[in-house]
Amino acid sequence: SAVADWLGLTHYMDVLMLITDAEYVEPTSDENVTVTDTEFGGVPVRLFVPRKESAGLRRGVVYFHGGGWCLGHAGMKSYDHLTRLTSNMLNAVVVSVNYRLAPKYRFPAQFEDVYTVTKFFLQSSVLSQYGVDPARVCVAGDSAGGNLAAAVAQQLLEDSEVKTKLKAQALLYPALQTLDLNLPSYQDHENNPLLPKLLMVRFWSEYFTSDVSLREAMASNKHVPVESSHLFQFVNWSRLLPAEMKRGHVYAEPTFGGPELAQKHPGFLDPRAAPLLADDSRLRRLPLTYVLTCEHDVLRDDGVMYAARLRAAAVPVTHDHAKDAFHGAMMFVSGPAKLAVGHRLLNRYLEWLKENL
Repeated sequence: SAVADWLGLTHYMDVLMLITDAEYVEPTSDENVTVTDTEFGGVPVRLFVPRKESAGLRRGVVYFHGGGWCLGHAGMKSYDHLTRLTSNMLNAVVVSVNYRLAPKYRFPAQFEDVYTVTKFFLQSSVLSQYGVDPARVCVAGDSAGGNLAAAVAQQLLEDSEVKTKLKAQALLYPALQTLDLNLPSYQDHENNPLLPKLLMVRFWSEYFTSDVSLREAMASNKHVPVESSHLFQFVNWSRLLPAEMKRGHVYAEPTFGGPELAQKHPGFLDPRAAPLLADDSRLRRLPLTYVLTCEHDVLRDDGVMYAARLRAAAVPVTHDHAKDAFHGAMMFVSGPAKLAVGHRLLNRYLEWLKENL
């Protein structure tokens, strides 16, 4: 597909999109869960409501799928499986969001969609309609969805219209920063087949623009203007990573680019796109947090650094680091591509939700 893209015959993302479309399953209820495709605040969602009687109010989970802000669907087999299982195991109402995707829609459309749904769900009238306990709601997501979950949790802190506070956020191998795309994990796993560095750079740049100059500057890590140099303290891996992850790497001062890209595409310096850029005074107010990182993942260090910063800000954090896992491992739990590691990570995540939500 990269060849077709170079020839200008197709868009790389369109090819990947065909693969995700092939994974689509209809909303199908079963003996445990009623599943419907509906809309919350005008945004399409797949809704999972447990069928069994509940002694008290239920938990609520708002879930955002991954796919680099360009791909994916709540109706993909792997996501349908994950959210259905979550609803069933936790006796929870799960709202899985179909936010708008790049390249057709750019930042902040994706963020606005997931934020709209979360805010809609957190209204007391909606929570009571579904029998959800306002004290037991969390946002969760994987990869780009983990990015969106972290951004939503931060934005809710600033929103005086939302009276219900999140109980928790669960971030599964999230993408959290756009500043340094040459972290040790980006270097060590540059050619990882599932998410190589250049594909991650492509996802990041497509989130903001089709302007190839942003992609090229990101690929060489020269996209941040000197005016934004103060932000690098928030992603300084020499301070935020444990010794074993820094091994063999020497921290170098960033190489700054000109101001033009940031003026044209300010989104990449926006904490709603890069939640690691939020300052400590904001992080301090965040809810209970679960972070999953995988060793064989360019995004490993994003999650590790966020967990470190949250801990320093006195937020209760559970950080699970899977040394034997790769980006997206949790999606490999059903069908022919069933993997023990994916199963283990899924169970850990669900156990954490069960204990903490």
